[in-house]
Amino acid sequence: MIGLLATALPGCSVRQYALSQAANALSGSSASFATDDDPDLIGEAAPFSLKLMESVLTEAPRNVRLLTAASRGFTQYAFAYVQQPGEVLEDRDVSGAQRELKRARALYRRARDYGLRGLEVGHPGFGAKLRTDARGAAAALRRDDVPLAYWTGTAWAAHISLSKDDPRTVGEIPQMEALVDRALELDEAFDAGAIHTFLISYELARAQRKPDPTAAARGHFERAVQLSGGQLAGPYVSIAEAVDVAAQDRAAFEAHLQQALAIDADAQPQWRLANLIMQRRARWLLSRTEQLIAQ
Repeated sequence: MIGLLATALPGCSVRQYALSQAANALSGSSASFATDDDPDLIGEAAPFSLKLMESVLTEAPRNVRLLTAASRGFTQYAFAYVQQPGEVLEDRDVSGAQRELKRARALYRRARDYGLRGLEVGHPGFGAKLRTDARGAAAALRRDDVPLAYWTGTAWAAHISLSKDDPRTVGEIPQMEALVDRALELDEAFDAGAIHTFLISYELARAQRKPDPTAAARGHFERAVQLSGGQLAGPYVSIAEAVDVAAQDRAAFEAHLQQALAIDADAQPQWRLANLIMQRRARWLLSRTEQLIAQ
């Protein structure tokens, strides 16, 4: 078999071919995870998949598809299986919650770094330029860079949000914003409105806020719902948690979360896992209504 492969692949070693095939298989593994109906099973399986990605990346460090998958995978795992449980734990075990949130911060940093490595492959010197001229560096990105820009930016934003006591990390906001804004400019419909969903909450936290950040957030919400056909729970949870809590609007808060819970997670199998995870968050938020909404 090895001899046949070597003959069939002139100029390419069998080892390189095997690594390439493994990288391609791993980079596509998220599709099977996304359709699963058991979030806990995926939470137990994901670490092995992520570590396998890292093992292959040591041998194929410039595989952009795998770097993208690693950035996406670590971001999703950190949010769903480390940060969220940490936040739930906070009400009864503050020190335990802090440990989980510290771990989530480290995972987000890892996700960000894989994303930056991927962007560096297509744009040599990108990281250095991003530090000195964030908007100029982001302007060089193309439409096929959007997945990397999005996952790098969201991981970076999550890392910053959990590092508010670290001025150096908070000072990286311009780089993160440049990536997300450029991704929106290049492909605002990416992943059924994922960038708009992210911006629902982020518009209220921008260092340089827009004249009416709430209106901007609502605009992103409407577009995210439109692009997903109203079949993703994420936009409803995001507007409830960010805009409705900020406005102390209990009726809207509860209505948006009930809309998230009303979505049939089986209607769109490719979004099943994401919906189940966000519906879990919606239930938790509803259970904390009295703590989040004073009136």
